[in-house]
Amino acid sequence: MGEPPLFYSLIIETTMEPSRRLERVAELLKRELGEIIRREFQVSQVGLLNVNRVGVARDLKSAVVFMGFVGTKEQEKHAPALLQTHAARLQMQLGTNVSLKFTPHLKFVLDDSVEKGNRVLQILDEIHRPEPPKV
Repeated sequence: MGEPPLFYSLIIETTMEPSRRLERVAELLKRELGEIIRREFQVSQVGLLNVNRVGVARDLKSAVVFMGFVGTKEQEKHAPALLQTHAARLQMQLGTNVSLKFTPHLKFVLDDSVEKGNRVLQILDEIHRPEPPKV
């Protein structure tokens, strides 16, 4: 069947126990990318974007950037494509701000974990809500 796509191998690597160095690099990339995205993109273009997490490959040559999003449905539809279109420019700016041997190749993914968490909380509230007294 061949090798799995790069994205899947990065997901697998990010779920494994990262080394302390990988954690520090991921946190540094998260902070710097958040600042770069805040400066480069207008809220009217892409909504409010937040870097929730960065998964870095063990060789530091690639990274998956999990983005939180608040905005309209149209902005949500266009934000990942716009980020991926500008990935090379964002990577270049990241390379100037961060001193690493390699600047990772960036893959942007919208992270819906907050929405899923809110949905779980809503379901739990519905379960624990007292039923109205029957007359």
